[in-house]
Amino acid sequence: MQNPFVWHDLMTPDVEAAKKFYSDVVGWTFSLQPPSYHVALAGGLGMGGIMATPPELKDMPPFWAGYIYTPDVDEACDKAVSLGGTVCREPWDIPGTLRMAVLADPTGTTFNIMQPFSTEQRDAPKAEALGAVGWNELHAGDLGKAWEFYSKMFGWTKGQTMPMGEAGDYQLFQIGGRDVGGMMKKMDAMPMPVWAYYFNVDSIEAAVARLTKAGGKLAMGPMEVPGGMWIVNAIDPQGAYFNLLSTKK
Repeated sequence: MQNPFVWHDLMTPDVEAAKKFYSDVVGWTFSLQPPSYHVALAGGLGMGGIMATPPELKDMPPFWAGYIYTPDVDEACDKAVSLGGTVCREPWDIPGTLRMAVLADPTGTTFNIMQPFSTEQRDAPKAEALGAVGWNELHAGDLGKAWEFYSKMFGWTKGQTMPMGEAGDYQLFQIGGRDVGGMMKKMDAMPMPVWAYYFNVDSIEAAVARLTKAGGKLAMGPMEVPGGMWIVNAIDPQGAYFNLLSTKK
């Protein structure tokens, strides 16, 4: 079985400001899931959400997190440990919705796993839809160790390997024979290994104009990448790092 990314959400100190920013830049609309979780909708379908940073984590910078599906969170935690990973937060329940845990791979990159309680198939936006997450990218402490972990943990298979000179290789990974993301060794300047997520937009230049007008900042790009895609790395007004992706410049 291959386990996909199924959800992405933002923890931020200012939910309303973040909602307005991403609505302006990416085009999401929002639906409140009581008591305080704001589901981000792409074409009317949930792709993720925004929530407030809890008081006990008030000093933590805002960040986007990815959730990988697993049929059994508790078994997955045991498996992760056996593969050299770490359980950062033990499994807990979101009542009536899902069971989840926070893990870290052997190189220190954190991510979430989730087990929905409902057995019904959830309608989700297609990977290429505007507003959906079109790419999941790992900046690992060690590419070899990371690949061994994720391939064994979630059944991901190798796609094309792209040499990047002194930066090392960029390793695509696949689910169902389709490229869904890539992995690379993190740049030395990065303080820690991270997962990064790319939201589909209509055009990179148009999206850059929207994000700068809305108070966001460019971190890198725009740039063209293999496959005829255009990307930009950016920071939202609250300080969360995010990325945009488009087939159009």
